[in-house]
Amino acid sequence: MRNSFFFLLLAWGVAPLVAQDKPVPRLAVVITVDQMRADYLARFGPYFGEGGFKRLLAGGADYRDCHYQHAITTTAPGHATILSGVNANIHGIIGNEWLDPQTYIQGNAVEDAGSPLVGLPPRPGRHPNAILAAKAGRSPKNFLGTTVGDRLKARYGATAKVYGVADKDRSAILPTGSKADGAYWTEEGLFITSTYYRAELPAWVREFNERRNATQYFGQVWDRLLPRAVYDAVQGPDDAPGEQAEDSLPVTLPMRIDGGQATLTSTFFNAFDHVPWNNELVAEMAMHTVVTQQLGQDDVPDLLAVGFSQPDKAGHAYGPDSHEVMDSYLRLDRTLAAFLDQLEATVGLAHCVIVLTADHGVCPLPEKIAAEQGPDAAGRIEMGPVRQQLAAALDAAFGALPADLYWIVGDGYGLRVSPAALAARQVTAARVATELKAALLRDRRFVAAYTRAELTGTGPLDAWGEMMRRSYHPDRSPDLMFVLHPYFLTRQLGTNHGMPHAYDTHVPQVWFGAGVKAGVHDERVGVEDIAPTLAGLLGVDLPDAKGRKLF
Repeated sequence: MRNSFFFLLLAWGVAPLVAQDKPVPRLAVVITVDQMRADYLARFGPYFGEGGFKRLLAGGADYRDCHYQHAITTTAPGHATILSGVNANIHGIIGNEWLDPQTYIQGNAVEDAGSPLVGLPPRPGRHPNAILAAKAGRSPKNFLGTTVGDRLKARYGATAKVYGVADKDRSAILPTGSKADGAYWTEEGLFITSTYYRAELPAWVREFNERRNATQYFGQVWDRLLPRAVYDAVQGPDDAPGEQAEDSLPVTLPMRIDGGQATLTSTFFNAFDHVPWNNELVAEMAMHTVVTQQLGQDDVPDLLAVGFSQPDKAGHAYGPDSHEVMDSYLRLDRTLAAFLDQLEATVGLAHCVIVLTADHGVCPLPEKIAAEQGPDAAGRIEMGPVRQQLAAALDAAFGALPADLYWIVGDGYGLRVSPAALAARQVTAARVATELKAALLRDRRFVAAYTRAELTGTGPLDAWGEMMRRSYHPDRSPDLMFVLHPYFLTRQLGTNHGMPHAYDTHVPQVWFGAGVKAGVHDERVGVEDIAPTLAGLLGVDLPDAKGRKLF
């Protein structure tokens, strides 16, 4: 009967999406922890409780050697890849922001002036439209890929529900794709959306904002869950060289979360992004979405993408070896345990498939590496002087430019050549890029560089070059892309990510729940494998995905 039905579909010109022998999970929950290195699960594991990360690891499939296969390991490309199974050369999200090739104006990965923000009420001391005016709208307009959620909506229509919930806009928007029922992220401690999804903030979201929001944490103190000696033993000293005091916060625990003001101001919300309570709000909003939107309550699969963004903010400021990062994960473990308990009570974990991963890792503080391996092993790069040296090299090669022109402008981990400079000296961008590459590589702090011609060509490149090809979109990317020496950063305090080095590419991939066989896997896998694997479990196909089904 099944074969007859298959051939009947072909006769009608309709192909079945996926032959499904197993029951389809009612709810897929994809949890992305921003800046979570894979080694954190082992490093902090002895101090986790039983119901959070340990529950997923003990009962799930742990792929311990999971890496991104693209070079520019930043937040937006990572989130765009997780549920599409393709890289920026296809989905077009080349960075968190990039310069428009025509206007040279920088835009955000999810920026869309045609989709204004909705959901921010007036606050005392702020013009009602201050943030709305300061920020363009948000949507997945710039995303060129297809996600698992898009395929669910294509197959089941409105009966399949797809939602994204996160602290960052791009973390809620990009994993869910273009057909999501909703994406909700925070501004000033409230969950908002844009007109791409809804003309007004839904009543169920307004109710949550009234009941639970960041202002309830004003003036509270973040301190360690465990004795300080435990953190010292695992992470080293709390006050380490290179840490960054930002948003009116110190570089040591405990810290009072008030934005440095006696009353509530916008600086408090910036500070709140650093602290673990941020994750609690995200988890509670995610569960509120499950309950109010009745996710997982029928046999048609639903999808919820949850993004915990706070570890990225703390990690940037204090580094992966800090007390703040360790405490963030110990507290996130408790938050995750409560979330899983609630999923058990509302949907039943036996009816869910859960994926845990990250959008990227992070580099250790260069000061730590330099102290351990010597001063030449790590460092910080000021890009202003570098660009001046490169401009001088171009002047020498092609003739100095008039004072009102410039050769290059920085664009992420790349350089864009000015069309006006090309016209003035009657040279091609390809020639200038070749000269730029040679000049840049004379600086040992840069270990590789690739021109547009190389990245768009068909000839083989080295391993980093092939990774850079996956991060390169010819309509959006600059004329030259570069790779920093390991443990070198262009950030002057704190730390960063974005390179094809293992500390940035190596992230968790843990599966749990319906259709998953528990076990530890040491084979090398890619984040690109998540989307086709999840699509298979949910009974849809994802024909453009470059990854493979893991089971």
